[in-house]
Amino acid sequence: MYQRPGEVTVEDLDFPKLELAEQNGRKLEHGVILKVLATNICGSDQHMVRGRTTAPAGLTLGHEITGEVIETGRDVEFIKKGDLVSVPFNIACGRCRNCKERHTGVCENVNRDRPGAAYGYVDMGGWHGGQARYAVVPYADFNLLKFPADRDTVMAKLEDLAMLSDIFPTGYHGAYTAGVTTGSTVYVAGAGPVGLACATACHVLGAAVVIVGDMNEGRLGQAREFGCETIDLSRHDDVAEQIEQILGVGEVDAAVDCVGFEARGHGPKGSAGEQPATVLNTLMDITRAAGGLGIPGLYVTGDPGAEDENAKVGQLGLRIGLGWAKSLYFVTGQCPVMSYNRQLMMSILYDKVQIARNVNAAVIPLDQAPEGYAEFDKGAARKYILDPHGVVAAAA
Repeated sequence: MYQRPGEVTVEDLDFPKLELAEQNGRKLEHGVILKVLATNICGSDQHMVRGRTTAPAGLTLGHEITGEVIETGRDVEFIKKGDLVSVPFNIACGRCRNCKERHTGVCENVNRDRPGAAYGYVDMGGWHGGQARYAVVPYADFNLLKFPADRDTVMAKLEDLAMLSDIFPTGYHGAYTAGVTTGSTVYVAGAGPVGLACATACHVLGAAVVIVGDMNEGRLGQAREFGCETIDLSRHDDVAEQIEQILGVGEVDAAVDCVGFEARGHGPKGSAGEQPATVLNTLMDITRAAGGLGIPGLYVTGDPGAEDENAKVGQLGLRIGLGWAKSLYFVTGQCPVMSYNRQLMMSILYDKVQIARNVNAAVIPLDQAPEGYAEFDKGAARKYILDPHGVVAAAA
């Protein structure tokens, strides 16, 4: 649970019920209760823990959930007790216009304040998070992805399958919407778990060259482990020049922002301070005319920890004139996980990709979550999987 900036604790809560306490106990007959098998720490969680959002104290964290169904509501027809499932981090009703058009990241019925909801996240509907031993999932028939393989196969690949709830689809979404395809040259900004997942997705999509930029040498080393070129942004402020040394030209076909609103300036002089528009402006500079920018990196409308008044409300100094002049296109917002998770699940089950290896997954018990948050905040080149019941460690 998030308590205050810099502090995460592990607390005992009551066993969950299929009801909405904030709505006078309204029953969730369309929901299920999961035994959580794996639940990951995400960079988006870290934004809250750093105090960079308006998250309330006592918020149960966690939107990356993989589990086993142990109880079903009266109206659940197709998901059964004992099913092993992945939970998209988007909460979606399956009934509204956006859901029917597969824009599940902006469902109109699961958040009273604005379209879109997620588990355990600030301003995203007030739903309990899944960094817990048990979790509730509403609209289960629509939301849940059931693993079709036998239990032994699922357990053997549980670390990989745990990435389907968010970072693998999110990284894929960034690459796909930027137009990455066979033979593409791509620049991925950020070598955190989402950036590494995006780089993996670029390879899956057939990119010829994937270049990853970051200031963390450990994370850049992880990108090189699976065939990426890298740029150390703590040493170089001219990204186009570095790309030209790799490709012979100073531009790429497509670029993806996997950093978001806590971006820092590039180069020895700039890397110490936040410059939230740096990544977006750099991508506009180094992407070829008529190219695409995928922006799965998180940007917020409220950032109390920002260094200037504009950034506190998500207002950044973008060189939009440059983007317009080059006829670039931009795709932003939450990844609609359901658009990609089944296909990516199949690529995992049939050994076409090893996403857990590429993001350097590290399994830790739930009671070590505070330590995991602290290490991640220091820049650990790992993707932490919390293991509430010891299932992931046992399978490994």
